[in-house]
Amino acid sequence: MNIDIIGDIHGCFAELEELTKKLGYSWESGLPLHPQGRVLGFVGDLTDRGPESIRVIETVFGLWEKKLAYYSPGNHCNKLYRMLIGNKVKINNGLETTVAELNQLNNRDYKRIKKQFITLYEQSPLYQILDNGNLIIAHAGIREDYIGKFNSKVKTFVLYGDITGAADVDGFPIRRDWAKHYQGKPWIVYGHTPTKEVRIVNHTANIDTGAVFGGALTAFRYPEQETVSVPSSMPFIAEKFRPIE
Repeated sequence: MNIDIIGDIHGCFAELEELTKKLGYSWESGLPLHPQGRVLGFVGDLTDRGPESIRVIETVFGLWEKKLAYYSPGNHCNKLYRMLIGNKVKINNGLETTVAELNQLNNRDYKRIKKQFITLYEQSPLYQILDNGNLIIAHAGIREDYIGKFNSKVKTFVLYGDITGAADVDGFPIRRDWAKHYQGKPWIVYGHTPTKEVRIVNHTANIDTGAVFGGALTAFRYPEQETVSVPSSMPFIAEKFRPIE
């Protein structure tokens, strides 16, 4: 399997376009297609905070519909989904930017984007098990003993990481460093926690390099185990890059 897995996009469509072109994809058809048949993977958090969440949804849905992409939802995806199906959620933590974009649409386009995202979310697994079990794409990662399970405890881990339930002095959730203790053979490619550099530990790769916070948008190429990045056009916000406790 030849796949390029892209970290948390958060509405940074320009960076997505630039990164896929750098990876050798052509946009002539309106979607990023690779001449050698490589496909794209997405670790979730397609939307919120960045300027073009709708274009990111359209692109990922278009690829997924043609079976040219693998997508696993992130916590921001989960919240947007809950909002779109009518659940009451707080419009904060970046969701307000996506809502503002949606509110600019006419009724027909709103219904189309809503249907696309709900379909993408509902028909994609919580996490992807690919290449005969040798590759896992999970938004915030996954413990080895959780692979193959889909209960509520696993869902919380995959969407939010190995949270302790406590918060640090800045209000950020404290997370255990599960990757440091991972001993499995499958590669686990994930995002969720922005770091200034790609963090590769024990067959795990955190590829959220904070595109929406002025860092970079990064892809992990598999099976090559190479990373490719493009710099963000967004303002750099140093305090958003968190070390994993």
